Amino acid sequence: MPGSLTIACFALVFAATFWLINRRFSRSSAMLDRLTERAPRTAPAAAKTARPWTDLLANLGTRVAPRQPDRLQRDFVRAGIRAPRAAVLFHGSKLVCALFGLLLVPGIMFMRKAEMATMIMGAVAGAGAGLMLPGEFIRRRIRRRRRNIEKALPNALDLLTICVEAGLGLDQAITQVARELEVAHPEISEEFSMVGLETRAGKRRSDALRSLAERTGVLEIKKMTAVLLQADRFGTSVAQSLRVHSDHLRIQARQVAEEKAAKLGVKLVFPIFFFILPSLFVLTVGPVIVRIFRDLLPMMNSL
Repeated sequence: MPGSLTIACFALVFAATFWLINRRFSRSSAMLDRLTERAPRTAPAAAKTARPWTDLLANLGTRVAPRQPDRLQRDFVRAGIRAPRAAVLFHGSKLVCALFGLLLVPGIMFMRKAEMATMIMGAVAGAGAGLMLPGEFIRRRIRRRRRNIEKALPNALDLLTICVEAGLGLDQAITQVARELEVAHPEISEEFSMVGLETRAGKRRSDALRSLAERTGVLEIKKMTAVLLQADRFGTSVAQSLRVHSDHLRIQARQVAEEKAAKLGVKLVFPIFFFILPSLFVLTVGPVIVRIFRDLLPMMNSL
C-alpha cells in the first residue's frame, strides 16, 4: 500500500471517530438545552446543531475530569488561565491528543512496514505522549510566567515605593502600579489588579496579599508579601521596607548573573573538547596528512 494511501486511511478513520464523538455529544447537549430552555426557539436549525471545538473538548473533559481538581485549578491560576471551563477543556484536550497519538504513531510504523508488536508498543507510547502533552504545556506556561514576574518585580517595587512616598495608600499604590505596568509587564499587572479588586470587594489586605503569593507561587513575591505584612503589623515605614527589599532583589539578581558567568568557563569545556578542537585538528593537521600521502609516500615507494 502506498504511503499516501495509508495516511489517507488513517486520517479518514480519525475524522470518522471524531465526527461520531461530536455527533454523540451534540445530541446530548441539544437535549440538555431543550430541558433547561437555554436555547432560543427561534434560532435556525444550523445554529442549533453547530458546536464549536471548545464545546466538544468541554463535553469530553466533563466525562473524564476528576471530582476534585483543586491542584489542577491551582496550576491554571499560576499559569494565568482563569477560564471557567479550563479544567474540562484540559481533560478533553488530553483525550483528543491521546487518540491522535494512538492513531498517528502506528500509522507511521505501518508505512515503514514495522512488525505488529512494534506497532502496538508505538501506539501505547503515542497515547502516553498525547496524555502528557497538555500537562507539559501548562508546566511550561507556569515556568514562563514565573520568570516574567520575577523579572518585573524590581521595577514594580520601585514604582510602588514612589507611589507610597508620594502620599498614596498601599491599596491605591498597588492599583496605580498595576495600571502603569499593564503594557510593559502584563503578568504582574494582572496579579496586582487582582489584589486591588479583592481589597475593594471587602477582603482584608493581609488575606489579599497572601492570596497573591499563593496564586503566583514565586518565592520573591512571598518575600515581598512578608515584608508588607510585617511593616503593616509593626507600624514601620512601608516605603523604606519596599526600598530595602528592592535593593536586595537587585543585588540578588546581580549575584545570580555573576554566578552564571563564573560557571560559563566550566560549561564550555565539553563543547570545546568535542566540537571546536576536532575541527581545529582537521584544519591544522589535515593538509599535512594529505601532503604526506600525496608526496612523501610515493617518494618512499620509488626508493
